Amino acid sequence: MMRQGMLPLGKPALVFAVSNALMLTVPSEVLAETCQPDNSIFNMPLLLLVALIGATVGGLLARQRKEELQRVNEQLRQINAALRRQAKIESYAPSLSYAPVGSRVSENEVIVNPKKQELMSHLKAGKNFLRNQDLEKAFMEFKMALEIAQNIKDPIEEKKAARGVGASLQRQGKYREAIKYHSVVLSISEREGEDSGNTEAYGAIADCYTELGDLERAGKFYDKYIARLETD
Repeated sequence: MMRQGMLPLGKPALVFAVSNALMLTVPSEVLAETCQPDNSIFNMPLLLLVALIGATVGGLLARQRKEELQRVNEQLRQINAALRRQAKIESYAPSLSYAPVGSRVSENEVIVNPKKQELMSHLKAGKNFLRNQDLEKAFMEFKMALEIAQNIKDPIEEKKAARGVGASLQRQGKYREAIKYHSVVLSISEREGEDSGNTEAYGAIADCYTELGDLERAGKFYDKYIARLETD
């Protein structure tokens, strides 16, 4: 009876009816699996995935490095401009003769204290060796001068000696050791409440960090150096 009351189905209608029947009988999880693309990131080979992540991270680091280099280059440009304005184009350890106003001692002045005389002799020898690029001997002379200056508690000569030790190490490429001695100048300034030599120390430390590839720290010390040049 029912068979007689039904309308005959055409082929398209029959296919549609069968498809709907399958949709109702097949679990939804299976249908979801068949709809997932084959090129999902989860189906990528592990090495390819690692390579893509590495390339992304490498690109970000390269961009950061480029920005740091641009910043340091701009700082160096400002430094050169400031030096030209002040006619102070020289190395960061030129004559090792700085001292606060009114406290500089003439080389011809008679030095009564024999320890002070020995100290000045080591400083003078260190300067000569540094000028002649005999860096190891310069280091030894300045190191002895530093020890004497510390023993007799002479902060001005202590700064000169520390600066000389740092300069001799820096020219030997021993940048981390050089930073320690250039930093001694800053420590003495803070301790004594006067800042002679800080400008050169900031510049030298910045140069050392640049050579070590630590451009972030170099930039911070170049900022301090530039600020001092503007006010000196």
